[in-house]
Amino acid sequence: MTIALALYQPDIAANTGTLLRLGACLGVAVHVIHPAGFALTDRNLARAGMDYLDKATLTEHASFAAFDAWRRDKNRRLVLLTTKASTSAYDAHFTREDILLLGRESAGVPDQVADVSDLRLRIPMQPGLRSINVAVAGSMILGEALRQTQHFTELT
Repeated sequence: MTIALALYQPDIAANTGTLLRLGACLGVAVHVIHPAGFALTDRNLARAGMDYLDKATLTEHASFAAFDAWRRDKNRRLVLLTTKASTSAYDAHFTREDILLLGRESAGVPDQVADVSDLRLRIPMQPGLRSINVAVAGSMILGEALRQTQHFTELT
């Protein structure tokens, strides 16, 4: 088992395509929690996902409730990346069972989703700035989580 990414109701196809490409390259599964703000089709994802989409491990969940039931059944820890957290992602200790949850580009996640996350983390940023692009933020913390869990030593 390795760390996974989960996208909560993504708004922007290009970010989803980018994260699917990242997942394919690093051997990380990507979960999309519906409803998405666009049709999840190869055509919509192709520009950013390029020819990597068929190599990505994508699981779609009809709702957050369905996703949450699935991850609880699998005993996976839900780690929310949010600007509202007080703990730095670089102070966290990641495990292979973690799922990194990224919120909607336009609104993050609702309080009821944040409330069921097991850990909430933020990326330290310059004061007065709002947020980092969700695909970039996900990439940054996924890299740290994979480094901590020795995932990169398994790749050739």
